[in-house]
Amino acid sequence: MPINKLHDEFHTLDMSAGWEVPEGYPSGIKQKILSGALDEANRRGSRTRLLRFDAGTFTTKPFVHDYWEEVFLVSGDLTVGNDEAGAGGTPFQPFTYACRPPGAFHGPFKSEAGCLLLEIHYFDPA
Repeated sequence: MPINKLHDEFHTLDMSAGWEVPEGYPSGIKQKILSGALDEANRRGSRTRLLRFDAGTFTTKPFVHDYWEEVFLVSGDLTVGNDEAGAGGTPFQPFTYACRPPGAFHGPFKSEAGCLLLEIHYFDPA
């Protein structure tokens, strides 16, 4: 299956528009799709997105999904493995990276000061 992304040369992103809360996420987390799309029902596709946490935002449950996920922490702070009240976990700083296969449990997540992540999601075979 071909990758469903358009040829898109360097251009300046409008960082003030096009953000939305992903389904099932708290309102302090927003995504901006940069390229592609995922068809989770048919297990195909790929997408690249920015994910932004507002300061003090946290999730309460681990995530698990059927696609590959690569995550790069661009700016801010991200803590992994907090509890349902947002306490604890392991903090990470910018320029850290994760690659998760389908079915890997990860999170919950929180950010004290806010953060920006670059994420790439795709189904096998890519």
